[in-house]
Amino acid sequence: MRFGLKINPIKNFIFIGIALTFVSSCKDSSTTTYRSFLSPLTGLNVPLGNEFDVKVQFGAEQKVDSVVYLIDTVKVLSKADTAAIKLKTAGLKLGNHLLTAKIFGAGKSEDLTSNINVLAAQAPTEYTYKVIKTLPHDTSSYVEGLEYHDGFFYESAGDYGHSSLRKVDPSTGKILQKADLDKQYFGEGITVIGNKIIQLTYREKVGFVYDKATFKKLSEFSYTTGREGWGLAFDGEKVLNTDGSNTIFFLNKDTYQKIGSIDVFDNKGPIQNLNELEIIDGKIYANVYTTNEIMIINPETGAVESKIDLSGLLPADYFKTQDAKDNNVLNGIAYDKATKRLFVAGKKWPHIFQIELVKK
Repeated sequence: MRFGLKINPIKNFIFIGIALTFVSSCKDSSTTTYRSFLSPLTGLNVPLGNEFDVKVQFGAEQKVDSVVYLIDTVKVLSKADTAAIKLKTAGLKLGNHLLTAKIFGAGKSEDLTSNINVLAAQAPTEYTYKVIKTLPHDTSSYVEGLEYHDGFFYESAGDYGHSSLRKVDPSTGKILQKADLDKQYFGEGITVIGNKIIQLTYREKVGFVYDKATFKKLSEFSYTTGREGWGLAFDGEKVLNTDGSNTIFFLNKDTYQKIGSIDVFDNKGPIQNLNELEIIDGKIYANVYTTNEIMIINPETGAVESKIDLSGLLPADYFKTQDAKDNNVLNGIAYDKATKRLFVAGKKWPHIFQIELVKK
């Protein structure tokens, strides 16, 4: 048996009216959408040199007379229409950049913001190594800074109660000169500037200036540039400094105060924990703390151009011994400019190694 369906015409009319009202309200909301960036999404990664798309959802509720686009605080483009555009990254520093669309209309202005991360354009070239010579090293030295000058190693040993500045004979490992730091200081990176040696401390916000010949302390200076004092190097014009982040700071060679910086990125993201530094043939070499890697960095852009894997310099069994359990990782890069010899070390390691780079 088949049953018929009886429809109440009044109820049906009410239902249709409600449905039309709902559809109408949806249509109205789509034409009065708020303004926002459709592209780039916040945190978009863009390789240096590439363009990126910029598209704004303007909505229809207000007239747009013009749009000015800025990267950070620099005006890069002005448009009299709302069409999507492309912006370039050429010339930008690596790292985070603020994108602003300043919208003008009806005598008013409104700012919309997004941001991008500019990364290195290419993956770093990878290197391994060949050991040329193995030199003795004092295992009481928790290496924080290492340099080679005039036939000697100059070394900063860290750790509270054991920090010192040292001059060492490379062939024997013998300490020829030594200046101990007070037990309240944790010695960090060093660099040589003319006849002076500059040494940072870890968290004490102070640096020391020594006479290179006598190790007599000449002066102290306030260090407030980084969150902590880590590595130092001198490129002939300015001092380079790390604080455990992905930033390399530039310091005045006379006042040791900040004059600039670069942020270090490879093609995937920031390289954190930058530590001991060395300048070799115009490039920055940087240890990455707690790893077996050294990054070779472009000093102008902060891009990681090459990466050195130094795994296996010491046998794995060494790091199982009691003496090697206190984070005795790779740290220390020194370069002999005259003979182009590269030396690497580690915290409390029994050896300093002269190595030669081998492309993978």
